[in-house]
Amino acid sequence: MSALHWQKSSFSGEANSCVYLATAEDGTIKIQESDEPDTIVTTTPEKLRAFILGVKAGEFDHFADADTGTTAP
Repeated sequence: MSALHWQKSSFSGEANSCVYLATAEDGTIKIQESDEPDTIVTTTPEKLRAFILGVKAGEFDHFADADTGTTAP
């Protein structure tokens, strides 16, 4: 298995908490957060695209409290 080439999210900027993505040889997408680099989530390009479109469409907004930015119960 070759080494993964991680790409940092442009949204992360210079922040300490960053999200990284890489494409594996088998075509799956690997997702890693800088705060927990040993935890890697694996998904398909199709599922990642559906998730991103859902985020952009506001489908998950109910999980966060808009007033405080904290996770809703």
